[in-house]
Amino acid sequence: MKLFPAIDLLHGNCVRLFQGDYAKETVYESTPADQAAVWEQAGAPLIHLVDLDGAKSGAMTNSEAIRAVCARVSIPCELGGGIRTVDDAKRAFDLGVSRVILGTAVCDDPKSAEDFINAFGQEKIVAGIDARDGKVATRGWVETSTVDAAALARSLFLFGIERFIFTDIATDGALKGPNLPFMRSFCEQLPDCKIIASGGVSSSADVRNLVSLGCANLEGAIVGKALYDGRTTYAELLAAAQDKDAR
Repeated sequence: MKLFPAIDLLHGNCVRLFQGDYAKETVYESTPADQAAVWEQAGAPLIHLVDLDGAKSGAMTNSEAIRAVCARVSIPCELGGGIRTVDDAKRAFDLGVSRVILGTAVCDDPKSAEDFINAFGQEKIVAGIDARDGKVATRGWVETSTVDAAALARSLFLFGIERFIFTDIATDGALKGPNLPFMRSFCEQLPDCKIIASGGVSSSADVRNLVSLGCANLEGAIVGKALYDGRTTYAELLAAAQDKDAR
């Protein structure tokens, strides 16, 4: 299983939110580009970028920070937040990102996924499904819809999406471990897709628990706050992800 360090951008800074609450942010000292270089040096295969300002406003906001990160590292970067149209995605790719994460746009109109895939190809498009009590949250988690998260994913698969990032908002930034039953269910309902877990990973034990689910389509996990707070290291988490005994 792969581990993807997260860099959440707010007002150009590297931050973490607690359960998606913009009023509960922690700002970290490193610039986003410097932090990305640290994760690359540690062995990360990809940087997970989120434009929090863009997710809330609907327009990509942290362009210069995103460009700086992509220019600083040689590993690929993915970006979510504020990408609502094909033109938005093109601007993101022009900044140097390798793939974009769609959330609000495809929740509002699942069929629009086809437009993005036709323009850029399947490998460059990821669906980010963020759920609160099993229901999809949109617009930077400010709004919670009545749409079932797994049902949306199944619909998006029919329109060509093959890679999903699933975030359980209740566990995000809480450092209490991922929602394992929900993650197993999500993977089982989408056996032909690649799934990335997000939210709650705070220790090597959490990573081993994800591995022990035995889901062949669980491609990786996104890690953030635990790394920034020094609760664990990327090396420790990577060793857990590669632990064959956990399987």
